This record gives sequence, C-alpha cells and structure tokens, in this order.
Amino acid sequence: MRAGAIDESEVIMAEERLQKVMASAGVGSRRACEELILAGKVRVNGRPVTELGVKVDPANTQITVDGKPVRVPPRHIYMKVFKPRGILGDIGDDPDGRRTVLDLVPSVARRVFPVGRLDLNSEGLMLLTDDGELAHRLSHPRFEHPKTYYVLVEQRPSESALNLFRTGIDLPEGRTAPAAVRVVKQPPSELRLGVGPTAGVWLEVILHEGKKRQIRHMTAAIGHPTLRLIRWAIGPLTLGSLKAGDVQPLDRREVGALRQMAGELAAPASRRSAQAANRRRAAVMNGRRPGGNRRTRPASRKP
Repeated sequence: MRAGAIDESEVIMAEERLQKVMASAGVGSRRACEELILAGKVRVNGRPVTELGVKVDPANTQITVDGKPVRVPPRHIYMKVFKPRGILGDIGDDPDGRRTVLDLVPSVARRVFPVGRLDLNSEGLMLLTDDGELAHRLSHPRFEHPKTYYVLVEQRPSESALNLFRTGIDLPEGRTAPAAVRVVKQPPSELRLGVGPTAGVWLEVILHEGKKRQIRHMTAAIGHPTLRLIRWAIGPLTLGSLKAGDVQPLDRREVGALRQMAGELAAPASRRSAQAANRRRAAVMNGRRPGGNRRTRPASRKP
C-alpha cells in the first residue's frame, strides 16, 4: 500500500478507557466516573467492571450505571484528502462516470461527505467527515473561515491588480469579499506537487468565502488567468506531506484545532455586528454613507 493510503482498520477508531467514554457521555467528570467503576456500579455488556484501565469500543459496547443505560455519543470519521486534478469533488453519481473523492477512501468510510467545494481542475485539500455539525460550521458562508490557496499565473500581476483582490472584484455572482493575496517564490516546502505546470508566478490567496470557481474568475478579471490552483489549508488544517490521491485520518490535534476554529468563528456574529457598526460610524465621520457614497448636505429650508 502506497504512503498516504489507508485501509479500513485505520478508519475504525481505537478503543478508549471506560471512564473517558462515560465522561464524554455526560455521566460525570472522569474522576466521578472512576469512583462509580470502583464502587461496582458500572456494567459493560452485562458484566460488572470494578477496575480502572478497562478499554471499550463505544460503537459496539453497552454500558450501564446502576442498571441505567449510558447513551454514548456517536463517533465521527474525519479524513483529509489530497484531491488530484480530474477527480470530482462532489459525491453524487456523475453521468459521465468520472471518479469522485469517495473513490479514494475505503468502503467503511463511504458515509462521509466533503466539506466545501473544489472543482474538477483544481487540486489540494478536501475534508471528508460524517460530523454534520462541524461540517456546517466550517462550510456555511456566515462563519467566514479562512482557506489558503496557491495559484499559478503566467506573469506577476501589478500591485493595482492585486489590490483588486484585497478590496473586492465584481463578478456575475456578486462582488467578492476582500481577500488576502501576495506574490510568493513558491508554495510551502511541505507541499508535494505532482505532475502539472510549475512555470510562472505563484500567488498565495486567502479567502473567507467560497463562490463557485471564485479564484479562477478573480484572476481572469485582473487579466491573469489561473494556470494551476491548489488548496493548501482549511483554517489550521493543511495538506502536510500528503501526495495527490492520498487520504489520511485526522489526528486528535487536527480535529481539536478545527473544532476550536469552528467554535471561535461561530460565536462572533455579535462581534461582526459590532465591527459593522464601527465601520458605519467611521464612514459617517469621514463624510460618507455606509454604502460608500459621499454624504450630501440637505437643502436648507426657508423659514
């Protein structure tokens, strides 16, 4: 099996200590759960457990405390994929029979779905999961989580062209939100580029939205069509050392970082509202309406 590929045994989560599973189910603190075990109040598949250190598979174990069943929360699957060009990022049946990202994952994980878009000719990071809540928080536009791309164009854009990225570009779908962009010598050294064009100028682009084929439309609008587009990161999650076509389960640190980002970006609706209010106040102080038009002095009325 080539590096980066996974089999079914890697997708199935490992067993965990009984007290940790109980705590995650809301029975109590881990210390309190340990005391329940030592007191002989816990049974696993009908058998009493009175010693610490017992490990269980939450998905296939019945746990009771004082005869009452413990409802264990479902365990989710999280995987990252380096989608190659020519592979569909969608998971529906394709009338042309083309391969999708689901063809890259083992059959046991086929209930996962992709978070976010990546078109046929683009490549790079895709997150696959069956965690609907996290997927919603990561993909809904109002949470504005950052995504980092490396974009190859033929020539170096002018600074004025790059500033259009930073201020917003009018597209058929509407005006884009401001994006961070800079010229870089090359993508990160960890990024393992496969076959494809490399001659030209690389741009690092960070978006906080995801309109369809947005970067390609933006580079075309400034006169520098995209030659190659690679998504490197979704928030704190990066491709790392994956090669095109590789799939890798996320470790606890990566899942925790995504959850932390989702939590931090889900809450600030009030903070963003406050920021918008500050922008409106600043616009008024600068003699402009919030929409950008300069304020006009109302005509004076004759007494």
